[in-house]
Amino acid sequence: MSASSTTIDHDTIRNWAEARDGQPARVKGATDGGVLRIDFGTPEDTLEKISWEEFFEIFEKNNLAFLHQDLTEDGQTSRFCKFIHRH
Repeated sequence: MSASSTTIDHDTIRNWAEARDGQPARVKGATDGGVLRIDFGTPEDTLEKISWEEFFEIFEKNNLAFLHQDLTEDGQTSRFCKFIHRH
């Protein structure tokens, strides 16, 4: 796997997601205000679309960082990402 990066910058996260046709989403029924996801392409049944504003409110409230990969090992655009707690 190609190197990954971590950021808390809202513009970087939004630009990364939108460049891959990703939309802000959260897991339906999560009890802690929302478990965040980036939803790519066809919406998943387990996710509900939310606004970027709400997405980043949850992101900050839960003290998260965004771990992501720009390119796969073979040079293709990567969709790998996950949310981790800030150190």
